[in-house]
Amino acid sequence: MGEAVEIMFGNGFPEIHKDTSSIQTLHSNQQDCHWYEETIDDDLKWSFALNSVLHTGTSEYQEIALLDTKRFGKVLVIDGKMQSAERDEFIYHECLIHPALLFHPNPKTVFIMGGGEGSAAREILKHKTIEKVVMCDIDQEVVDFCRRFLTVNSEAFCSKKLELVIKDAKAELEKREEKFDIIVGDLADPVEGGPCYQLYTKSFYQNILKPKLNPNGIFVTQAGPAGIFTHKEVFTSIYNTMKQVFKYVKAYTAHVPSFADTWGWVMASDQEFEVEVNELDRRIEERVKGELMYLNAPSFLSAATLNKTISLALEKETEVYSEENARFIHGHGVAYRHT
Repeated sequence: MGEAVEIMFGNGFPEIHKDTSSIQTLHSNQQDCHWYEETIDDDLKWSFALNSVLHTGTSEYQEIALLDTKRFGKVLVIDGKMQSAERDEFIYHECLIHPALLFHPNPKTVFIMGGGEGSAAREILKHKTIEKVVMCDIDQEVVDFCRRFLTVNSEAFCSKKLELVIKDAKAELEKREEKFDIIVGDLADPVEGGPCYQLYTKSFYQNILKPKLNPNGIFVTQAGPAGIFTHKEVFTSIYNTMKQVFKYVKAYTAHVPSFADTWGWVMASDQEFEVEVNELDRRIEERVKGELMYLNAPSFLSAATLNKTISLALEKETEVYSEENARFIHGHGVAYRHT
């Protein structure tokens, strides 16, 4: 009955089914429509109509899919979790990168943990003061197909200021003698069995990362979903963990449509984040090449003004992220599924 219907499940790979009474065929303009389905929780799923599947595969570290969706353009999915969407990734990456660089008095060197798609490097290289960016991603396959398909980042990948390293970021930071003005955590979400959760721990922050920051250095990381129903998954514990290591910690959030949630970032330093709104806008105008699409000083002030529920949860959080006491968002990495 009917043609084969491709339904993308939460692990990022297609399963092909003939239309039967147990499988509902979805239609768009009277034609069979392919869908990608992401499991957000046991009782919640999020579906995207597809134009095509550009790439699927399993690397040594994670399961990868690059999809062309009707609503959000090209999207990168790792271990079943949306990582970036062409139409709104500017929200995530501008929030991840620009606040830390703008609060720093004169950022010249940046180390990116992860960031294999190249968007974080793209945003960093917009800053005129930047002299060197080290992007360290563990997965060569992710980097290779992002370079091939995400052409918006081609200029960043070709920049002479960019040093690309394919290696575990923890090991790479540990062996490097140089220090950095900014360290960025553009990592996949911490899922059980995934490659990244150890890079959210107190021991890593304290013993490896912080010693690699210059005076006035700032560390910023993506910190997972930060919505009313999701902020306790990892956001609050990442924030509290960073408070154990740094004197000053600032959390901020923004809604990312393709994530179907509010997202969180946390930046930290031993220097106070004291820059007036007018000064932030002046720094954007003087330092940043081209126009930002999302972030300006008032929008950052708004992003850092958290609602009562989130503010109280951050204040009351007691858990510290460690290898033995890690929180995970819903889903599992390759290592978990292979055990």
